Amino acid sequence: MTDFLSEPNFQRLAFLLGGLLLGVLVERVFFTQFQKFTKKTEFEWDDVIAYSFKGVLAVWFTAGGAYLALTVGEWDPLATAVILKILKVSFILPVIVAAMRGVRATVEAVSERSQINSPTLVANLARLVVGIIGTFIILQNLDIDITPLITSLGIAGLAVALALQDTLGNLFAGVQIILTGLVKPGNYVQLSTGERGYIEDVKARNTTINTFPDGNLVVVPNSTMASSIVKNYSMPVEALWVSLDIGVSYDSDLDKVEKTVIEVATEVLTEMNATDPNSEGPTVKVRFHTFGASSIDLQVRMLVQNFTTQGRVRHQFIKQLHKRFNNEGIEIPFPIRTLITK
Repeated sequence: MTDFLSEPNFQRLAFLLGGLLLGVLVERVFFTQFQKFTKKTEFEWDDVIAYSFKGVLAVWFTAGGAYLALTVGEWDPLATAVILKILKVSFILPVIVAAMRGVRATVEAVSERSQINSPTLVANLARLVVGIIGTFIILQNLDIDITPLITSLGIAGLAVALALQDTLGNLFAGVQIILTGLVKPGNYVQLSTGERGYIEDVKARNTTINTFPDGNLVVVPNSTMASSIVKNYSMPVEALWVSLDIGVSYDSDLDKVEKTVIEVATEVLTEMNATDPNSEGPTVKVRFHTFGASSIDLQVRMLVQNFTTQGRVRHQFIKQLHKRFNNEGIEIPFPIRTLITK
């Protein structure tokens, strides 16, 4: 039994499995408890750390066990050099992966704090930069000269740029959309081509729009989005005026008409909780504007919270105003034309 335990292969296997089991144990016990602790705290960055370094300790302990196994007995010098480089990468690569996770989690945390949805393009570009830097660090630790590689990448990059003009054009257009901040995820927009809906995300090649009320997904290339005339119903404020034109009989008491319309509009906005809570001025305006062929025409304007609210407000307002006009004896005349013959 003693001879078996002293066998180099057994000791190497014991170190390797011991490192793996210890890593899994630490990950399951210590790291799980650490995650539970971070969820209870109000400090949000410890959650980012816990998310980023998940699985890193298990890889490190396994690599440490492999390193201890390498110290047992005699090894071929070439195999030893190769294994040491692999172990070096095994220690560096989890840190790079953790950094890429951390960058993504940080972008999402900052976006949530600023109440701005983070486009996928921002997180992916940040992860790409960290990944490229990490790749260079690994190559340097493997004693690989990266100068010729950077030169080759510069030449190859020119060829790739020529071959992928449309893709790169959409990428830079997406960056432009994000940097200008004039169109953000969650905004309700209408393009000059007619598409309208909520911006869902800005990706590397396209911007996705969720149409309302259809609920369909419209995919717009970033270059088209950046060059289109876009009407943003969510900026600078989401609240907007809903306008309806109404005609009443020439025999109507216009003061009574104005009072009735204002009352009905106010009731509808209150009942539907559609009034903009930040509004300081009047939320209903009535203006008579035309002596029509068969009616005196007026326009009522109601301030609602956002674009999607206006359809429900129009619907309810027309129903209640029609009922109220009937009760008040206010006539909405049919179009007529008086002919005088001699």
